[in-house]
Formats: sequence, structure tokens, C-alpha cells
Amino acid sequence: MEFLQEWGYLGLFIGSFLASTVIPFSSEFLLIGMLLAGGSPWACFAWATSGNWLGSLTCYGLGYLGKWEWIEKWLKVKKEKLDKQKAVIDKWGSLIALVCWLPVVGDVFAVGLGFYRVHFAKSAFLMLVGKALRFLFWILLWYLLPEKFL
Repeated sequence: MEFLQEWGYLGLFIGSFLASTVIPFSSEFLLIGMLLAGGSPWACFAWATSGNWLGSLTCYGLGYLGKWEWIEKWLKVKKEKLDKQKAVIDKWGSLIALVCWLPVVGDVFAVGLGFYRVHFAKSAFLMLVGKALRFLFWILLWYLLPEKFL
């Protein structure tokens, strides 16, 4: 992750993108690292949020390309389990996108939203809201921390 921090805001964007797709690490660490290095809190917020959001949209797209047969064949998930998951997605719809910021399961939610063809624009907007609130929380926490803890 150090080389991403050396890249500044672009590194924050790329790291945040990757963290919400396939690479298991925390974009919060990159955000805090950039803040410690003297990065502008609002620039960090914008770059981290946009990278993380676009990563989730990528997961949505991968889910959209998925097929039932592939899931059953390669992931060994039975149709009955997929039907149960579909019932949950049908019940909550695009509101599930609000929790795509959660570590690990957020990516699964994003893929599921795409797989079950949940309305893209609503899902994308709610993903953005969830991601933005997540990074806003960290920025505000940064401002509230006493200097003795830095």
C-alpha cells in the first residue's frame, strides 16, 4: 500500500477502487495515510469516494454479466439458495446498495445487485451515498481526534 500513497491522490483513487473490487484491504488506511501525509481532507474524500464507488459499480457490472448456470457449476451454489437470495434482493431492492461500503460482504451485495438486475441508476446512487457517508465519517473523525493521538 505504500506505493499507492506515494502516488498521492491518484494512489488513493486506485487503492480505493481496488479495495472495493478484488483486493482485500482497507481503503480507510489509505485515506488516513493521505491525511497524515498532509493531504487535503476534502480532496481525499472526493478521490476515495469516487474510487470506491467506481469499484462497486464494477462489481455490479460483473454480477450483471453472470449467469445462473455459472454460479451453480463453478461456485457450487444450489438453485434453491439463489432463489432465497433473490427473494431478499426482491424485498429490499436497490436499498441494499446503501450497505455496499461494508468490508467483504459489500462486494457480494454489489455483485448480487447486478446479478439480479436491480435498477442500475437507483443502485448506483445509493452506493454513492453509502460510500460518501463512510468516508465522511472518517474525515469528521479525523477532525475530532485530539492532536495527542496523531
